[in-house]
Order: sequence, then C-alpha cells, then structure tokens
Amino acid sequence: MKKRGILAGIIAALIVLDQMVKAYVVQNIALGEIKSWIPNLVSLTYLQNRGAAFSMLQDQQWFFAVITLVVMVGAIWYLHKHIEDSFWTVFGLVLIIAGGLGNFIDRISQGFVVDMFHLDFINSRFSMWLIVI
Repeated sequence: MKKRGILAGIIAALIVLDQMVKAYVVQNIALGEIKSWIPNLVSLTYLQNRGAAFSMLQDQQWFFAVITLVVMVGAIWYLHKHIEDSFWTVFGLVLIIAGGLGNFIDRISQGFVVDMFHLDFINSRFSMWLIVI
C-alpha cells in the first residue's frame, strides 16, 4: 500500500510540474515561437495541438477526452496489477499516466493540448510528436 501512495504522489507531482511548465510557456512564449533552452538539443515552444499525432482529427476534443480517460483507467489498472514488476515498467507507466492526465486537463480546460518541447536536432514538427510519446 505504501508503494501505491508514493507512486500516486509522484504522478500528482508530475502533473503539477507539467501544468506549471505549460502555464509558463503560455505566458512567456508567443504562439509558434521557439526559445532555446538547452542549446542545440531542446528548445521551448508554444503550439496548440487540437488533434492527435501529426494534428489528426483536429477539434475532436471530447473524443480525445473520452479516449484518454479509457486509456488512463487501463494504465492505472495495469500499474495496480504490475506494481511489483521491473522498475522500468513502473517508471514508464507513471510517465504515461501523468502525461495523459496532464493532456486531459489541457483538453478540458483549454480545448487543446499545449505542446512545448522542440528537439533542435530534428528540424520538423515531428520532434513535437516524439516528446508526446
């Protein structure tokens, strides 16, 4: 039971961090602008993703909200059942759950997901999709 509480706390902390970074980006970076963060590696940007990967199914926010909830319930159930598995399994599930719930919050509160990381060594919007995964 103690491990579940710790993992729930980590997930909550990651969601708070996600929302804080997104709030910073929205307040300090113009839409579409890119600001260097770690030179030649990662930059911060502000994009509004109203669809899925590669902007598929634009403006179907309720569809994505429902899908996200279904997937999150499945991921939480899987984490519950496999909490004693390898560190990497648990670590990956924690990141997936925190990221999914953070994006769910964005979709419900703003109608889009804030994309904020740009990989400088990949010169395309494809780099945004990699971070979401």
